[in-house]
Amino acid sequence: MAGLRSDTPSPESITLHGASRVLEVGFADGSVFRIPFELMRIFSPSAEVQGHGPGQEVLQTGKRDVEVVTLEPVGNYAVKPVFSDGHDSGIFSWDYLYFLGSQQAELWQDYERRLQEAGADRDAPMAGKAAHGGHSCGH
Repeated sequence: MAGLRSDTPSPESITLHGASRVLEVGFADGSVFRIPFELMRIFSPSAEVQGHGPGQEVLQTGKRDVEVVTLEPVGNYAVKPVFSDGHDSGIFSWDYLYFLGSQQAELWQDYERRLQEAGADRDAPMAGKAAHGGHSCGH
């Protein structure tokens, strides 16, 4: 089993590229994705980013230069990155990494649309607890 879904190809390689700030993941189906750290951070599957239900997502800004400080394995199904801004509560299953890699163009478009709708700037610092590495989901 690759991740949480049986139809996701198994990962065969995973490499952190610090200088270019991308996570490179190769899968058994031949797919190789170079996922920018910024994309991972703004679409983190954590409750701190996604909220606890539809419509509770927290728009992430100021993440262009974020780095992955460490990448910890989670069983045989995921990794947990620790980001340079202190965010460490997202568990990225192989399924989710495959999704992020295969849907990058659509995800960037969605992010840019949400920024525009919110009148927010991609590089503006985060406000409130999230800007200081705090957890807004009560943990």
